[in-house]
Amino acid sequence: MRVAFAGTPEFALPALAALRQHHEIVGVLTQPDRPSGRGRRLTSSPVKDAAIAAGLPLAQPLTLKDDAACVELASWRPEVLVVVAYGLLVPLAVLSLPRLGCINLHASLLPRWRGAAPVERAILAGDASTGVSIMQLDTGLDTGPVLLARRIPISRTDTGGSLRAELAVIGAEALIETLPGVAAGTLIAHPQAREGVTYAARIEKAEARIDFGRDALEIERQVRAFNPEPVAETRLDGEQLRIFAARALDEFENEPAPKNTDHGAIISVQDGSMIVQCGRGRLAVTEVQRPGRRPVSVRDLSHSVALTGRRLG
Repeated sequence: MRVAFAGTPEFALPALAALRQHHEIVGVLTQPDRPSGRGRRLTSSPVKDAAIAAGLPLAQPLTLKDDAACVELASWRPEVLVVVAYGLLVPLAVLSLPRLGCINLHASLLPRWRGAAPVERAILAGDASTGVSIMQLDTGLDTGPVLLARRIPISRTDTGGSLRAELAVIGAEALIETLPGVAAGTLIAHPQAREGVTYAARIEKAEARIDFGRDALEIERQVRAFNPEPVAETRLDGEQLRIFAARALDEFENEPAPKNTDHGAIISVQDGSMIVQCGRGRLAVTEVQRPGRRPVSVRDLSHSVALTGRRLG
């Protein structure tokens, strides 16, 4: 099958690789190079790098609403356009170009968590499971009918990064399973349920700041969801302290903070963990990063910094 591909981040790479093995990739769309890092140098997307390495035709339009983008896409003569975390809405003019339409891989079980950050929002909400949905694109935001879905559990060891990587692989497999049925007309898309619609808003940097007045389990989810980015953070003696790994202590799950104990107080350091008092329960922090330094274990940090009795926040 002649497939055009639209994607941008690392999440899209397994899908692109799988499609290359099973179909003919006639062209790749990805977002323009963006400033990145401290030097704000223009940086290409992971999908662009992969397309160049594979020698695939590549286009980076600012918008798909431009006639020139439509002309280039049409020149590739795709039978289907596969979209994976592209980052731009696909207008009607593009949706109608391929003979078999446009197929999208989304990292949630629709209609739950439509939008930009479904993986992080699922972890933050404490969802027991998530998955991928393969849907036919329409002009709405992740509103198209679903062709196929795959569900997986979310464990307390999952981070935003690890869960996204797992979903990327499962999604690539689901795409390969879906396309033959789309081509043969034997796979029927079903409208999304009207109930249970939620939106996964883009993650804002301010959401990474930890409020130790909250429940320890909520903070654990925040730490997990924001690893590897934007990374949950707090303050230690006025200095930023990023927290990469932490777990709520089950034995303190329903205990409110004792009287005369501040939220964020470091109760002790034991077994390589910094035990922090929360509004309800306690949090065991195990991996942190100070400004300008590499992430380290709390065990290593405690060798150079006295922690017990100090306060985070």
